[in-house]
Amino acid sequence: MPKIVPALTDIAVRNLKKPGLHTVGGVTGLKLQVTASGARSWILRATIAGKVRDIGLGSCSNITLKQARELAREMHQQIQQGNDPVHERRQKRSKLASERAKVKSFDQCAEEYISLQESKWKGPKQAAQWRASLRDYASPFIGRLSIADIDTSHIVDVLQPIWVTKTETATRVRGRIERILSFATTSGYRKGDNPARLSGHLDNLLPKASMVKQKNHHAALPYHDIGRFMVDLKTRNTTASRALAFIIFTASRSGEVRGAKWTEINFNATQWTIPASRMKAKREHVVPLSKEALAILKNQKAEGIDSEYVFPGARGGEMSDMTISKLVKSMHKKASERGLSGYVDSMQGNKIATPHGFRSTFRDWAGEQTNFQRDVIEHALAHQLKDKAEAAYQRKTSIPKRIKLMQAWADYCLKK
Repeated sequence: MPKIVPALTDIAVRNLKKPGLHTVGGVTGLKLQVTASGARSWILRATIAGKVRDIGLGSCSNITLKQARELAREMHQQIQQGNDPVHERRQKRSKLASERAKVKSFDQCAEEYISLQESKWKGPKQAAQWRASLRDYASPFIGRLSIADIDTSHIVDVLQPIWVTKTETATRVRGRIERILSFATTSGYRKGDNPARLSGHLDNLLPKASMVKQKNHHAALPYHDIGRFMVDLKTRNTTASRALAFIIFTASRSGEVRGAKWTEINFNATQWTIPASRMKAKREHVVPLSKEALAILKNQKAEGIDSEYVFPGARGGEMSDMTISKLVKSMHKKASERGLSGYVDSMQGNKIATPHGFRSTFRDWAGEQTNFQRDVIEHALAHQLKDKAEAAYQRKTSIPKRIKLMQAWADYCLKK
């Protein structure tokens, strides 16, 4: 039988200073542990399943002698009932740690989701756009909230301030929040329906986006002034000016031209094939090249610049999207300063034309000044027709017609 030790008083226990384990009595196996640094804590030495175990009961600064004896008696009762308090404690700690790991804020889940998807996206620009939009519009309202607690009212708080004034941005933010919440549900961070879903949910609380979206068309140069503009552009013999001329002659988007590579150009077939990965509609697009567009490419080739890009930036990589925009603004400013009566005065509201706006210039000219079929014009702009079967057929058969269309456009552009 274990030796029976008289129960020590509070004063007697406080006087125990020597490092080691001191039996304090009152309950079998209850001891005071004193470390070399002077830290004091309670230990219960008990036999569990035939093994002697030391069970920590807590620090003396938090638990009195009386409380330690009560805890020790409870432990003995559990052991007598066949339970293992040490194992149960470990399970509780493990469960608590697991539950804490699942408590994630919206910002934490957003970053986790973006980091997982980044490698699948086209490039760092998309991830940067996600982070910026969520930082600016979602985080101020729900960034620090537990992802498990976010409900419909929180989503409405995020969207209402921008739903009418910045509708396109708001719709993107809503979609991104929905995907992050869906990811959180799959990951076990939250349960229940997705409060950011639109159909049958938020569309009951917010006006239809198409009804409130403010149209923001790219400023376009009237087609009857394109000749004057091209005369002015021809005086600027730079890579940017050649890129802009190529944008105009091909009716292409700025990003498609700035990202154009020599491997996409077929001089023999007089065609430029833009891969699906670089197209807005994610479908390969063949651009017939007019004589003027080909001349620009040959001129650019003759420059002998060592780059895979047709119109490289200053450091040989892809040209910045601002470079061509700045060129157009510069031309507009200088033409205004010279008091020219050409393309500057004809700009509606004195707006400055944008690189993308030249696609509208082409579309207006083709629709109003030519007899080319609408489908041929739409394919030249890489627009998708509603009838997919018809669209696929037209893509294959419209090339000869588009060759004539693009040459007619180039001829019109060079009329003074």
